[in-house]
Amino acid sequence: MPKLPDASVTRVRSPWVMLLALTTAFALSQAWRTVAAIMAVPLQAEFALDASALGLYAGAFHFAFGAMQIFMGIGIDLHGVRRTVLVAFPVAIAGSALSALATSYSMLVLGQVLIGIGCAPAFLVCTVFIARHFPASRFAAVSGLTLGLGGIGMLLTGTPLAWLIQATSWRMGFAVLGGLAVLAWLLLARLVHEPAAAATDEPKAPERMTEALRRFGALFLLPHTAGIVLLGCVSYASFITLRGLWLGPLLTERHGFSLVQSGNVALAMSLVSLAGPPLFGRFDPGPATRRRWIIGFTLLLAGLFGVFALLHNTVVDVAAPILIGLLSGYFVLQYADVRSSYPTAITGRAMALFTMSMFLGIAAMQWLTGVVASAATARGLEPFTAVLGSIAVLLALGAAGFAALPQPRLTTPVT
Repeated sequence: MPKLPDASVTRVRSPWVMLLALTTAFALSQAWRTVAAIMAVPLQAEFALDASALGLYAGAFHFAFGAMQIFMGIGIDLHGVRRTVLVAFPVAIAGSALSALATSYSMLVLGQVLIGIGCAPAFLVCTVFIARHFPASRFAAVSGLTLGLGGIGMLLTGTPLAWLIQATSWRMGFAVLGGLAVLAWLLLARLVHEPAAAATDEPKAPERMTEALRRFGALFLLPHTAGIVLLGCVSYASFITLRGLWLGPLLTERHGFSLVQSGNVALAMSLVSLAGPPLFGRFDPGPATRRRWIIGFTLLLAGLFGVFALLHNTVVDVAAPILIGLLSGYFVLQYADVRSSYPTAITGRAMALFTMSMFLGIAAMQWLTGVVASAATARGLEPFTAVLGSIAVLLALGAAGFAALPQPRLTTPVT
């Protein structure tokens, strides 16, 4: 008779199985948030969109995603990881269906808003689950691995999505992503059951929500929160704004790439971005020097965007996004910084606040770069130079604010 695994082995494996299931929803959110880079050209052709309208369309997902982080963080605290993601994710499926059937620009934007709301807990549930069920010393490494696996979703919006759109239409892209999301929801319902130690009580009175909101708001009163939020608004936003919005139009308009050729570059950028988070998580230097690493890599990324803006060279325009994709992995160090900057009791709210800043920052950057591109075009200037240059400036400002504003104390009290 075969030997069955003992209880201790089951306890060790169970968190990993559930984390992998949670990562499937995160992977779909990564796919949805980067579709604009490949769909931009056909959407502009069908709905006569200018650069500003395209930026608003791409930013709608991230605005909704970021705005919902407060409520998703509270939902996780009150109802747990499983219930929160199972209730929210069907909204994303509905948004994808609406997008596939859209007959107007307003329907497209509404679809993006619904997808953003439904995906709002996708990565947050992963980080909170890791913080609760894995040792603090492994947070950066496990989070990096999760970011890498979740990045597989971006592979779908490279060559595969470009080929599908070219062979059928952009509508089929939304239909396929919606179908995959249904499968992910079923997987979550089947596999994710939080350990007893993580179970949360049902809210006993309406005051629970009021108290949760008050405690969430208290995070803004801590002096070191400003620097964390400021850098959070621009760091990940630089990567997603390039990969999720401007990469396709840049390559097609600057160099005459076909949709599939642009998709190949997006695929390569996404592939190397999978390696970045596990790599940086593996070599996390720890709280003593982590912040210096974060500032240094942010400035390096700003310099790379500056070079990318100024050199109109095909080799540079293909290689620079791939290098940016690899460097984007340092963002996992920011999550580790948040994990060590707040008491364990408020980890969920702190992660929600940071995630909110990241995705509201993406929405703002995508909208702003759309405005910048339209203004540049109106003045007879090359729009992508203006877009990439503005991203470089925002990164430099974010690094300066992060360095100059108050630093965290690991024992900061929160009332």
